[in-house]
Amino acid sequence: MLEAVYIDKNLELVKECMQGSRAAQFELYKLYAKAMYNVALRILNYEEEAEDVLQEAFLDAFTRIVDFRQETTFGLWLKQIVINKSINYLRKRKFEFVGTDEISEVPDEISADEYEVKLQADEIREAIKELPDGYRVVLSLYLLEGYDHEEIAHILKISDNTSRTQYMRAKKKLKSILEQKGMRDE
Repeated sequence: MLEAVYIDKNLELVKECMQGSRAAQFELYKLYAKAMYNVALRILNYEEEAEDVLQEAFLDAFTRIVDFRQETTFGLWLKQIVINKSINYLRKRKFEFVGTDEISEVPDEISADEYEVKLQADEIREAIKELPDGYRVVLSLYLLEGYDHEEIAHILKISDNTSRTQYMRAKKKLKSILEQKGMRDE
């Protein structure tokens, strides 16, 4: 049986950071800043907050780098910090997830073909920004960050059912926004 082995191409930089190297910290920052900023921005929808989260996440990562056990790559570890900090910012904003009490049955997954929207990425990104926070966060974590509903439920402290419902509603709302802008499925 094969074990999952994470190959972290930046392990040497991480080890240098553990020894206090500012140059190594700067190199890691340059390697990951743009991607981590984009993760935060997709969740928060505000550039200023995404920039704050980015700075705080790197500060946390470099402060706690001795705790990094290399069970995943540094990038995945950092991404988890960014996502957690982003969600904490949302909680400060008091965003709410729509309850699922009125829904008895939630399908496991709706076929992606139903929502196959052939649009340029920028148009979809703009439409995603218009979604309410709860919808946008679940949609981003599921579609863009690759988390499953169980993981999203754990991260957001909601039920799997709420995650699935938010995702379904987010897709429906996104489709509606795109149609209002005159973008139709081809």
